[in-house]
Amino acid sequence: MKKTVLTFGLISGAMAAGMMLGTLPFVDKIGFEKGEILGYTTIVLAALMVFFGVRSYRENVGGGRLTFGRGFAVGILITLIFSSCYVGTWELLYYKLMPDFSEKYATHMVEHVRASGASQQKIDQTVKEAQDFKQMYDKPLNNVALTFMEVFPIGLVVTLVSAGILRKKGVPA
Repeated sequence: MKKTVLTFGLISGAMAAGMMLGTLPFVDKIGFEKGEILGYTTIVLAALMVFFGVRSYRENVGGGRLTFGRGFAVGILITLIFSSCYVGTWELLYYKLMPDFSEKYATHMVEHVRASGASQQKIDQTVKEAQDFKQMYDKPLNNVALTFMEVFPIGLVVTLVSAGILRKKGVPA
C-alpha cells in the first residue's frame, strides 16, 4: 500500500503544486476570478489521481479485490499527501515568493464591490472583511488550516466515490 499511496499522492501533489507555481505569479494578468477557476479545476484534476491510485491498489496489490474500507484508507492517505504538497507549496508562495498576495487580494475584493455599484456601507463592510481576512491569513497556523480546507474536502469526496465505485469482492475459486 505504501508504494501506491506515495506514488499517486506525490504525482497528485506535483500536479497541483506545479500548476500553482506556474500560474499564481501571473494572477495580476489573468485576474483573481479566472485564477480561482483554474486553481479549483487543477485541484479536481489532481484529486482524480486518488481514483487511479485506489484502482491501481485494487489491481496490483489486492489481486482484483477491494473492500470499501481498504479503498477508503488508500484514498485518504493519497489525499493527505496531495493536500500536504498543496499546502506546502502555498506556504512557500505566500510567505516567500509572493508576500504581497494578501494585500493584492484585499484590494481586489474592495474594487470588485466598488465596481458593482454597491453602497458605501457595503464597501466599508468589504474593507473591514478584507482587513480581517489579511490579519487572519497572516497567521501561519490559520493559513495552513484554511489552505488545507480548500483542497482536502475535494480529495475526501473523490476518496469516498472511488472506494464505493471500485470495491470488488474476490471471485470464488
